[in-house]
Amino acid sequence: MALHDPVLTLEVLAVLAPQRGGLYVDCTVGAGGHSLALLQAGATRLIGLDRDPAAVAIAAETLKAFRDRAELVHADFRQVDAVLDARGISVIDGALADLGMSSMQLEAAGRGFSFQREEPLDMRMDTTSSPTLADLIHEATESELADVIHEYGEERHARRIARALVQARERAPIRSTAQLADLVRRAIPRRGWSRIDPATRTFQALRIWVNQELEGLDDFLSRLLRRLAIGARAAVIAFHSLEDRIVKHTFRALERAGDVAARVVTKKPVVASDDEIARNPRARSAKLRAIERLA
Repeated sequence: MALHDPVLTLEVLAVLAPQRGGLYVDCTVGAGGHSLALLQAGATRLIGLDRDPAAVAIAAETLKAFRDRAELVHADFRQVDAVLDARGISVIDGALADLGMSSMQLEAAGRGFSFQREEPLDMRMDTTSSPTLADLIHEATESELADVIHEYGEERHARRIARALVQARERAPIRSTAQLADLVRRAIPRRGWSRIDPATRTFQALRIWVNQELEGLDDFLSRLLRRLAIGARAAVIAFHSLEDRIVKHTFRALERAGDVAARVVTKKPVVASDDEIARNPRARSAKLRAIERLA
């Protein structure tokens, strides 16, 4: 499995300033790359959350040199309040949430995130939860499938694709990534060469749907701000427009709300440099936004 290369690491360190020490929370620890950088830069203590148990295990190996200062928890980022309350922690000195899929998840065999190979149609980030994508496709109405593919994938052929999936499942269950990708490709009218595979948007949409990736994101950001110490910051990295739009509008609303004084640190999103994109093409779509608690 390829080693995950965290994006915008230098920019995260510049925003969160871990050299001052303190307790930091990595709400989506993944393979542990950002957490390792925070600890190496001076964070005194770190709590890392991830809903993927495989990620927690990999992060533990990444952070083994800091096992006395880092604690890893199998939990969804939206459970951050419960995780902190269970440890008697009311205030933190900084937080990060990288909302993207890591390369280790995309490349892990049997997870069903990629249409590049034949795998069971799973797509769950938390493999201890249910249902799988195969279950959801079997149970959803044609209208529900079309709405999901259109809203989360911004796919203009969503209704054609949904109709094709429903017709196919009447003949036999849709159980594999290759089967799903083939159905999507055949449902979309061909108009010459395309830069991306025709199945890309649908796979993104269905992954977001299975994992409820956008649900409660605005509430999570609001609660995270209230956990910050005065002068502390929360940074969020988004990889597609739907996530970034929620982050942008939520941060702006929190800045205006007044019940917790806050300042949006990034008036425009921070993006990767040309050098980083050359090293790590995945960084091309990453957008970093940050907010600071003032009082």
